[in-house]
Amino acid sequence: MLSIVPTPIGNLQDITLRALEALKAADAVFCEDTRRTLNLLNHFGITKKLFRYNEHDERSVAGAMAWLRSGKSAALVTDGGSPCISDPGRKLVALARQTGIKVTALPGPSAVIAAAAGSGLPCDSFIFLGFLPRSRGKIVKALTAAFTLNKTVILFESPFRLKKFLALAREEFGPGLTALVAREISKIYEEWTGGLIDETIARIAAAGDVKGEVVVLLRPPQATEEEEPANPDPMADLP
Repeated sequence: MLSIVPTPIGNLQDITLRALEALKAADAVFCEDTRRTLNLLNHFGITKKLFRYNEHDERSVAGAMAWLRSGKSAALVTDGGSPCISDPGRKLVALARQTGIKVTALPGPSAVIAAAAGSGLPCDSFIFLGFLPRSRGKIVKALTAAFTLNKTVILFESPFRLKKFLALAREEFGPGLTALVAREISKIYEEWTGGLIDETIARIAAAGDVKGEVVVLLRPPQATEEEEPANPDPMADLP
């Protein structure tokens, strides 16, 4: 069996009881960085065989599948958050399902959901773009397509490219764009900066160097906040 186990994106207390049980029960843990995962396991007093899983190395994927085909179980983790969501794991999960190996996915820490919930922006439905391509043309194309749906757009960005990205977004989509930057969610230096994009750019510039994990939320100016649908009373039609 393969268990997809989300791990804390910052505060170690964010791990769930079920995640701890899954890590303890697994015969091995597949991870991005064995040193980082070892620190996590040591913190909770868990001793497990660790294997580095590299999504881009066919030998690594094949080795992980051989382990699962042998009848042994594994917990799949990343350096933080949920595997397969802009993190390694998708290929292994797809292969496991194709070969009849049981896969279970645990709920848990997610920078995307935390950013959506804490933003104050409409997020009854939203568009998640993960990490955007590097080229300007592809970035503009992806954002243009997303903005046509008039939803809040959430993406990951490198702290080293954040200022350049915000300047590009301002230039291409104008001053009416709302931009919120959530940095280091669930960590000691958690910080939220947002407003109309010119204000966000000014605040980010004034803060100096950008460090840590970054989530960016964008809201196109043409998007209006629709009223939430009424929640029907399930008892209303009963006699």
